[in-house]
Amino acid sequence: MFEYEIATARRADLIREADLYRMAQEAKKAPLGSRGQNRERTVSRHRSLFTRAA
Repeated sequence: MFEYEIATARRADLIREADLYRMAQEAKKAPLGSRGQNRERTVSRHRSLFTRAA
């Protein structure tokens, strides 16, 4: 039973590490303009389309 728990924990670690590696590779491939706060700026252009909350 103990070996199974170790294997399960190791599997979870490997999956987490693979996800981090995949995100890092995608970030390297992304153009510089799509990184950072540029995505948030697109919402401010359309601010008049939304009603103001109380």
